Amino acid sequence: MPRLLRRLVKFLLWAMAASAALVLILRWVPPPGTALMVERKVESWMDGEPIDLQRDWRPWKELPDTLKVAVIAGEDQRFAEHWGFDFTAIRQALAHNERGGSLRGASTLSQQVAKNLFLWSGRSWLRKGLEAWFTGLIELFWPKQRILEVYLNSVEWGDGIFGAEAAARHHFRIGAPYLSAQQASLLAAVLPNPHRWNAGRPNAYVNRRASWIRQQMRQLGNGHYLLQLPAGHPAWLAAMFGR
Repeated sequence: MPRLLRRLVKFLLWAMAASAALVLILRWVPPPGTALMVERKVESWMDGEPIDLQRDWRPWKELPDTLKVAVIAGEDQRFAEHWGFDFTAIRQALAHNERGGSLRGASTLSQQVAKNLFLWSGRSWLRKGLEAWFTGLIELFWPKQRILEVYLNSVEWGDGIFGAEAAARHHFRIGAPYLSAQQASLLAAVLPNPHRWNAGRPNAYVNRRASWIRQQMRQLGNGHYLLQLPAGHPAWLAAMFGR
């Protein structure tokens, strides 16, 4: 084997081991920031309009059940069932996109955590491949509750607004634990495009989408749905040996 190829293989093995160790550590340690936050900061500098990033970590027990169920209802209704990839949603999105019109995505909450936490924006095959790798690691090492906890503390809810606590204070002037079902549904409703839509000043479309999300929350069972999410074991381990 040529020396260059051996070095490349060694580098890839070290990179895989390092990424796996990082994901394992973050099962217990709150991420201090995300790759998306760094990207937004750099973009603001390049545009000559610096922004202050707002983010305050809230542990699982302090995040309201209404918001947990709202984002599942709006973004990933098979979150408790899949192991990182919702192949049914992927097939439906591909069929929809082939018919034309607006593009529809099929990213699960796990995929969104992988992308926001570790990677850059874009649609290249390299980024998609890395997203799949990190999604697999997250599902392998983290329980579903941890995935949702990191998601809610990292997702973007406006310019410089990251996580549930910053979003609740920015849009509704309250702390995240005090969000009502309506407020939670409005936050979930704007997630597909938080730079275009505003949860605190919703337009007609956002209000309709929030109403649909509340209906889906009831069909999922509201807070009872969360009992399906393993707390102490990754999903595959919980499935094999029980919670």
